[in-house]
Amino acid sequence: MQMEEAKRGAVTPEAEAVAKAEGKPVKFLLRGLAAGRLIIPRNARRENVSVRGIGEGLRTKINANIGTSPDYADIDEEVEKAKVAVRYGADTVMDLSIGGDVDEVRRRILRAVNVPVGTVPVYQAWIKAASRGDAEGMTSDDLFNGIRRHARDGVDFVTVHCGVTRAAIETLKRSGRLLDVVSRGGAFLAAWVLHNEQENPLYKEFDYLLELAREFDLTLSLGDGMRPGCLADASDVVQFQELLTLGKLVERAWAKDVQVMVEGPGHLPLDHIEANVKIEKAMCKGAPFYVLGPLVTDIAPGYDHLVGAIGGALAAWAGADFLCYLTPAEHLCLPSIEDVKDGVVATKIAAHVADLVKGIGAKRDDEMAKARKELDWAKQFRLAIDSEKAQEFRKRRPPLLDSKVCTMCGRWCAIKMINTYLKK
Repeated sequence: MQMEEAKRGAVTPEAEAVAKAEGKPVKFLLRGLAAGRLIIPRNARRENVSVRGIGEGLRTKINANIGTSPDYADIDEEVEKAKVAVRYGADTVMDLSIGGDVDEVRRRILRAVNVPVGTVPVYQAWIKAASRGDAEGMTSDDLFNGIRRHARDGVDFVTVHCGVTRAAIETLKRSGRLLDVVSRGGAFLAAWVLHNEQENPLYKEFDYLLELAREFDLTLSLGDGMRPGCLADASDVVQFQELLTLGKLVERAWAKDVQVMVEGPGHLPLDHIEANVKIEKAMCKGAPFYVLGPLVTDIAPGYDHLVGAIGGALAAWAGADFLCYLTPAEHLCLPSIEDVKDGVVATKIAAHVADLVKGIGAKRDDEMAKARKELDWAKQFRLAIDSEKAQEFRKRRPPLLDSKVCTMCGRWCAIKMINTYLKK
């Protein structure tokens, strides 16, 4: 139990590894873990995991979502997506599978990558109930047994939409939202609550959820099932009512030494992002904030990886700790392997941009500037976030007259000219 051990002042191998990777004193890690401002998602049953620290004072981390759909359930392709995501810099992977053999997809992904893996167990619980011909008949046992199954397989963190309560749904009915619920897990639970006229089991039986989390040292990601799905709904009463509920659940989790992070919107205008991050940090007592995007416009299908990177950079600068990528296929179709790569790289750039203004990672940019001054292309490629892409462009139109420059300026390369004249 990372939080419990940190409160005792004990240094776990995971805490030591994260401190080394981040260049931070172990005492800094222990203070953050004990206070809940940092987490290290790591299932006690999983071996050979390259652990990651997420939270205040650490490098901004990024997550890549993969997973099958009812229309496309190619397990080999999803496993390859997971590998590609990690290869290009994803710190974690989430399996969101809802098609085919969901158990097999999850287990193969867990074997294929060595980074923390997350899931959303309500997806499988709903699908299982639907296979019996009664999705809304999903039981509390279906839901919690699903969480236990994922934890036994070694999943490191799970998204649980505990804030989709009966009260939140009543507020939604009166809200006049343009897009009511866009979260898949949020929609499943809202539909269940409305159909059965009962409270969300994840909220009602939160203490049992904490027992499960303690058993496996499972990190809980409190999902934003009521997040705004378009700019018109940003920062509304529905969103913040859910966040207020999650803030209370954070403190209940900490009282049981359960690691927890909070998920956030969603679709937000640029001028809402900083306020949203600060409100989450205040309402959730500094718990790590995990944001999807945010997307800062609704009209760029095919380019949502860029839209999300713009919002993600600003959110991380404001204090968000964990960015969930978007791919160019967001809102359109199941992403391809190339879409996954593009999404990871765009989000990796966003995270690095934010880290720079937080005093993290500037040395790499300085080294790139030196390499450019020296026209050292090999070093530039080594330092690039996507070395392959940089080399691909270099080879596409290579210099014909002078191999030291590029074909943008050719012989009139500003850097080469000034280097020459400064030496005179």
